[in-house]
Amino acid sequence: MASLNTPLCDFGWKAIDFNLEGVDGTYWSLEKAKGPYGLVVMFICNHCPYVKAILPRLVKDIRLLKDLGIETIAIQSNDSVNYPEDSFENMKLIADQFDFSFPYVIDHTQETARAFNAICTPDFYGFNRNLELQYRGRFDATGRGEPPPDNARDLFEAMKHISEKQVGPLEQKSSIGCSIKWRE
Repeated sequence: MASLNTPLCDFGWKAIDFNLEGVDGTYWSLEKAKGPYGLVVMFICNHCPYVKAILPRLVKDIRLLKDLGIETIAIQSNDSVNYPEDSFENMKLIADQFDFSFPYVIDHTQETARAFNAICTPDFYGFNRNLELQYRGRFDATGRGEPPPDNARDLFEAMKHISEKQVGPLEQKSSIGCSIKWRE
């Protein structure tokens, strides 16, 4: 498992549209997923220890962001043939187990991950209402372990700021996670 860090935010980069199948049986696009004040696009998967370490708190914070007019979509782009824990059927189980309040979609072709230049799981992109990138950073300081006592809620605070001002914070810390599992 290779741990990678995401690059810094490219402020103003326009989100690239997609049409991806969700575990809810519908297809999701940017327009369908976005909220009145913004959108979090996150690349996650089921097997990554970095994702597993934050998942309960992530689900909770996403619910709170929804109250601020920020919607979220989670994209799973890993090769599920070589990583069967990331299969579509297992995505459904995880979404049910953690009661996802957001679409969890599969990127079968990996084209969306490539278009976004996704690096790892988790990889977070925070967009304003015009779908202009304002945040590319970490969820918090957890990594693969327990959160530190002074754990900052980086994603939540950044997206709250975006919901209010439509611009992201200038200081952002890159996300760390497992590399996207690309097909050969």
